[in-house]
Amino acid sequence: MSTARFKLLVKNARQVLVICNKGEKYLTRANGGDIDIHIIQNASVVVDSDGLIEAVGPADVIESEYSRVSFDRVIDATGMCVLPGLVDAHTHPIWAGDRVHEFAMKLAGATYMDVHRAGGGIHFTVERTRAAAARDLLASLSGRLERMRRAGTTLAEVKSGYGLELPTEMKMLEVMEEARRTLPIGISSTYCGAHAVPKGKSVEEATADILQVQLPALKGRMATGELRVDNIDVFCEEGVFDVPSTRAILQAGKDMGLNVNFHGDELHPMNAAQLGAELGALAVSHLEEVTDQGIAAMARAKTAAILLPTTAYILRLAQPRARAMLDAGVIVALGSDFNPNAYCCSMPIVMHLACVNMRMSMPEALAAATINAAYALGRSHTHGSLEAGKHGDLLVIAAPRWEHLIYQLGGHQELIRYVVVKGDVVYDNDQTLAL
Repeated sequence: MSTARFKLLVKNARQVLVICNKGEKYLTRANGGDIDIHIIQNASVVVDSDGLIEAVGPADVIESEYSRVSFDRVIDATGMCVLPGLVDAHTHPIWAGDRVHEFAMKLAGATYMDVHRAGGGIHFTVERTRAAAARDLLASLSGRLERMRRAGTTLAEVKSGYGLELPTEMKMLEVMEEARRTLPIGISSTYCGAHAVPKGKSVEEATADILQVQLPALKGRMATGELRVDNIDVFCEEGVFDVPSTRAILQAGKDMGLNVNFHGDELHPMNAAQLGAELGALAVSHLEEVTDQGIAAMARAKTAAILLPTTAYILRLAQPRARAMLDAGVIVALGSDFNPNAYCCSMPIVMHLACVNMRMSMPEALAAATINAAYALGRSHTHGSLEAGKHGDLLVIAAPRWEHLIYQLGGHQELIRYVVVKGDVVYDNDQTLAL
């Protein structure tokens, strides 16, 4: 090999969690067994000058093949484990205001819709987000994404949806675009103008505003290159957007080239899973109240289920039926649902809750937070596994087995030694402690 200069070498890791090694877009259970994640023992990873993975393999082979290469940085991962950067498939991190007072209401027995009807919930946040300056929203978003990154997330889905009218929705999308250009984290952007029905409007009026005002304006700004938006979302729920309105909005977004990725079957069985399958949705989130028919439809359509164990935990809802979905061959992904109602930035905690409360195995949870979450965002060709040609996004944990990242509830603050995005070390934690 001729002399070259690459960004990063991570060498001598005890385990490298490749996840996939044959270009798989997602992982599901095979023949009734567990999800098979690919692991290389005593291995190294090379990231090229463009921030893409050049090679993953046994440490001695990498050392021999790349002996004449210069690296901007070398990380000695002896005794440690390397995993793909985690993918958070569902977040709402752009907002103003503080809803900590609602936690006490929930602890006293108030349901999500009780809080909503009392003027809290989404509408409380909408009022404050409408009044907030874009620079303040960007500052708070930057801090929240930094917390996610320190917990191992290198690609996050980010939604609008606390505007519910054109000016604020555009303001949120502009903040998202600025974050995408300037922050060292991958962002999959989602327009979620149908997050709630604005005060004083009917469902029909809100739907007409989205179809006739907001989406045309968004289409124009996407055409000029001012905004890049990847997904369209609707909160399909009793008392929010019904199925006909949801279908109309999602179809209009799909016709604009947006991926369909929406909230469904959370509080009531709305047949949202079947709607998602019908529309060719990439993913449906929540699904606490999904039916057997909905599960079968998603499995056939290869529509991913983005499960959010923090939401069920905080709202004391029935847990999503992860085992039934996995057994049926559904592509199961995970998200934090970070928002003022579910204030969790940590995918390691999400994976832990998924294993304990939804009875997922650790390999299932890891696949759901990497390759399957990337699939749910249309990014499994670039993220979610450590394969040549993909983004050099990874984390190094100070543990002899990868399972410690899930096993240690809240222990990721000490376990995560490095977080890398496109070959650049974006978090170097010198406070790691011995196990």
